[in-house]
Amino acid sequence: MSYFKKIFKAIHTLFQGMSVTGNYFFPNALTRKHVITCQYPEEPPVIFERFKGEVVMWHNENNEHRCTGCQACEIACPNGSIEIIWKWEINPETGRKKKAIDQHIYHLSMCTMCSLCIQACPTNAIMWSTNFHHATYDRGLLTKVLNKPGSKLMEGVEE
Repeated sequence: MSYFKKIFKAIHTLFQGMSVTGNYFFPNALTRKHVITCQYPEEPPVIFERFKGEVVMWHNENNEHRCTGCQACEIACPNGSIEIIWKWEINPETGRKKKAIDQHIYHLSMCTMCSLCIQACPTNAIMWSTNFHHATYDRGLLTKVLNKPGSKLMEGVEE
């Protein structure tokens, strides 16, 4: 008797698992509760809040950013996808030389989306965007300069 009981239990658990799979494979046509696929060009995709698309540098309306050029993000990056080129500027108030960024270069093709650079930034100058349109035939287009031309450091942000 226990032999047939084991067979019945095995068939019961098989159908129990198949019912879960079947609910995802054949969802209710009216509610579309489990469907997460969308027809991309016609229908915009659902972008989740925690999605990591690319690293960007936020600028305000006066074209000012928070990057001091400390190179903490460049040092924290495990594969060198961030490169900061800086220059010396003369501070008009004190007359002393001060380090300022010339270009903040981000190589998206080398990035592993590990988020170590964003965690290392002491001034929260860089962050993740939800941009996912990165399809290109030229790898050079995936190298981006994050600071805008003519941008400068915000007042009150210190190194």
